[in-house]
This record gives sequence, C-alpha cells and structure tokens, in this order.
Amino acid sequence: MKVGIILNPVAGDGQLKHDWAVVAATVERYLGRFEMRETLAEGDAERLAIEFAAEGYDLVIAAGGSGTASEVADGLLQAVREGHDRTALGLLPCGAGTDFARGLNLPDDVDAILKRIADSHVRMMDVGRISYIDDHGALASRHFINIASLGLSGHVDRAVNADKRKGRIPAKALFLWRTVTEFLSYRFDDVVVTIDDGEPIEGRIALVAVANGPFFGGGMMIAPDASLDDGQFDIVILRAAGKIALMRDIRLLYTGQHRNHPAVTIGRGRKVLVEPADGAVHNGALVDIDGEAPGRIPAEFEIVPRALKLRC
Repeated sequence: MKVGIILNPVAGDGQLKHDWAVVAATVERYLGRFEMRETLAEGDAERLAIEFAAEGYDLVIAAGGSGTASEVADGLLQAVREGHDRTALGLLPCGAGTDFARGLNLPDDVDAILKRIADSHVRMMDVGRISYIDDHGALASRHFINIASLGLSGHVDRAVNADKRKGRIPAKALFLWRTVTEFLSYRFDDVVVTIDDGEPIEGRIALVAVANGPFFGGGMMIAPDASLDDGQFDIVILRAAGKIALMRDIRLLYTGQHRNHPAVTIGRGRKVLVEPADGAVHNGALVDIDGEAPGRIPAEFEIVPRALKLRC
C-alpha cells in the first residue's frame, strides 16, 4: 500500500511535530514505508492531497485537527473529479478540533489509531458541499466532511482560532469558554431555512447546524443521530430565546439531551438553503465549515452520497 501523510506542524501546539520521530516509527511498523509532507499555509493540505492522489497513493492520512482533515478531504474529492479515485482518507487527529475523529470513535493513542487504520477496510462515506459568500463578498464553495453551520458557531470558530491558548488547553474547555463569551455579545440572526422542497422555516436563530457527523465545538453532540453513510443531513435549528436560559442549557449539547428542548427543531434532508430573512447585509450570519469560518450566508448545503473513501 502506498501511504502519504499530510502533517500540520502547528496542530496541537506542535506536539505531533515534536514527537514525529516516535510517530514515524509507529507508522512504519503498521503501514510500512510512507511519504510525509508538511503544510506551511492555509490551502496547503488541499493541494498536497491532490498531489498525492494524482501520484497514485492508496491512503492519505491527515495528521492534524478538523481543519486539516477537511482540507485533505476536499483535495481528495477534487482529485476524484480529475479521475484519481483510488485514494482513501485516514486520520491521525491532533489539535483543538478533533470532532470528526470523535464521531468515528477513534482512540486517543497514536499506536491504537495506526493499528486500527492498518486493520480496517475502505468504506464509502457521504460528504457535504456548501456554497456561501466569502469575506471578500465573492461566491465560494467547498466540501465538508463533518458539520457546516451558521450563527453563533461562526463567531466561536473565529474566537477559538484567534485564541493564543489554542492547543495549550483542552479543546473542550476552550470551545466552551469561547461559546459562553461569544454568546454574551452575539446578536441573534433572522434567517429563512428551506429543507429540500419543504415549507420555509423563518425565525430568529442562535444556530443552524447541517450535520453529516454528530459532534462539533470541541465535543458537543449537536446531531446525536447523524450518520456518515445514510445519504442525508441531520439539520438542527436552535431558535433564539432568553440568553440566560440558553446559556444554562448549553450543557445539554454535550450529551445530546437537547433533542426535546423547546427551542430546538431537528429535521432531515439532502439539501438545505439558508438566507437572511429580509435580505439585509446585517443578517449575514457567519458560517462554520468543519471548524473554520470563511464567510457568511446566504448558503446552500448539498449532500454528496458515498463520495469519499475512508479508512479508519
């Protein structure tokens, strides 16, 4: 098997890079010889994934956080469109955002993760595709493997990614702290949500999550019933309510107990459109795409069934 690894050297405050000699020996023990390439800037993981796929690699392991995994997956999907469809995605999670790996029940130990990859078989997973407005006002699109959302989560992403403590304190604690602090200043957004060809849902929201996997935000089980291979999104709408009550109930998101909360609506579908309720610029809620916040609504989400090979 031809194996490539894309390493984000700053993930987890550089811990994986620091321990790389030991990690590399473990990779060779379970998977044989491999090629490792490092990212230097945003977009590198996507580019390197395309290169690996074009060179005929069977497996590309994303070594980093959720952002790295998402970029690698997006690169592999672009390579499929170019006819390079043999490459599977693997994960070696490290960093502040490892929610996709959490949804796969990956172990924490590097040795155990690599053994699981070596013993596993390739399976096909769904991915999402989102079109949105980027920070320069241009239409943009990309794939996501876990969850894309909008509202409070976009603000939290930007705060977490700018926090100098990222990678130095537990991800769950950092995301929870930033969720609370951003929520205090957050202005609820008025949006219209249309799922497939259903009746539009209009309202003031704190969050809309379009989920392929169950976890986001450093361990919040926002979509408890989401599955990577059922051909549908789970769509979770958290409506605006009293901030004190919502802040008190944030804890319910970590266990999935928010299903029956009066402010929560959960639906399922293959396509989701979210627009500002009155078309006003001030209602352009920030989007979150696998832990990154590159733009705002209007946004359209589409499921792409069984589009990506996964080996984990």
